[in-house]
Parts: sequence; structure tokens; C-alpha cells
Amino acid sequence: MAQIANPKTVENTHHPVLGTQAIVVGGGNTFHLIHYLHQTKLLEDIRNKVSNGTPYIGWSAGSNVACPTIKTSNDMPIIEPISFQGLNLVPFQINPHYTNAVIPNHNGETREQRLEEFLVLNPDIYVVGLPEGTMLKIEDSSIRLIGNKTIYLFKFGEEKQEYSPNDNLDFLLEIF
Repeated sequence: MAQIANPKTVENTHHPVLGTQAIVVGGGNTFHLIHYLHQTKLLEDIRNKVSNGTPYIGWSAGSNVACPTIKTSNDMPIIEPISFQGLNLVPFQINPHYTNAVIPNHNGETREQRLEEFLVLNPDIYVVGLPEGTMLKIEDSSIRLIGNKTIYLFKFGEEKQEYSPNDNLDFLLEIF
């Protein structure tokens, strides 16, 4: 696999992605990552490679950029990205590191409350709350949860749904 260097030191970043057998995008700040992917035109290259069968593995920020947008990131916007548009590899949003924990004496919003605010302005979108230690494995038209925790599905106007590793999640690929 090719490694992508800092955009300040790479004039043509397209060639590393084009020759890969798999694309792996790790964590970091989602706003910085999506800015970089748009700036270097790698977003289009990655999307094309994956649509032609190249495996994509993303975690944390890498899972955020796989979505239609990065609007369900937990990160601080340290840079104004060129666009919030992601790779659109899945037809739903992912909220990685999801937790439904309530911090004592915090008095701030929970993750669930923040996702509900997102859904008020984006009522047609589904959001998957993906806790630590879990992943979604997508092959062809099948999707399954790997890990021993529950994931949560949020949709505007509907109760939060819980799914375990034994549940069929294929419907998530057909929601649009």
C-alpha cells in the first residue's frame, strides 16, 4: 500500500491511490482530513477506486469521511474544510466512538442529543452510533456488525434502534 505524504510536500498525490490494492484511512482530525482529501483531489480517486472494487478500511476520521458528509464527526473544526462532502461510500452517517454515557455534573449535551439536533436539520439521514471496539463490514450488498457491543441507529422522528452483532443490517445499504 502506498502512503500519502503531507500535501505541502507532494505535488501530484493521485498516483499513490491509483496503484493500491486497498485503501486504509485512519483517525485524526476529521476536518483536517476532509480538507486534505478535497485539496489534493484524492476524494474522487478514492471514491472511484472503491466503486471499482478496491477495499476501503476506515476508522475514526476514516469512517467519517466514508459517509455522505462529515457532519456527524466528534472533532473540533480546527480548519475550515473546502467542503463537508465525504466519499459517500455508505448511504448513512457514522458517529464513531459513540457512547451514551452521561458525565456526572457536566450539564452539557449527550452524544444522543447532538445527533438528534443533527437530524432535525437533516431529517432524511440515518446515523449509526458506532461504539469503540466495533466495526461495520460491508461486502457486496451485505453489512454486518463485528464486535461484541450494540450499535444504535438514529432517524428523525423515530425512536433510537439498537442492533447486536447477530442482527441483519443489510437494510442500511438500501436506505436511499
